[in-house]
Amino acid sequence: MKAEFTNHARDKFLILEKHNFRINEETVIKTVEEPEKVKSGRKGRLIAGRAIDENHLLRVVYEIKDDRLIIVTFYPARSDRYEDRV
Repeated sequence: MKAEFTNHARDKFLILEKHNFRINEETVIKTVEEPEKVKSGRKGRLIAGRAIDENHLLRVVYEIKDDRLIIVTFYPARSDRYEDRV
């Protein structure tokens, strides 16, 4: 399944880079394809989570429509904040 990024998700790469957090599309897609946890989100979306280092994880909000993987947004988070939830 090919991944598509919303305009917001594309902008997110630049926003995070300004805060010295660099991430690439492959890491975002890998988080969805090989998550450590997946949780239901709003509007029928899913939230995948995967550790990116000892203290942080990446959360990716996505949806699947007509066999398309649509990345809505993503963000880094402290692991301790989401230990029991992705």
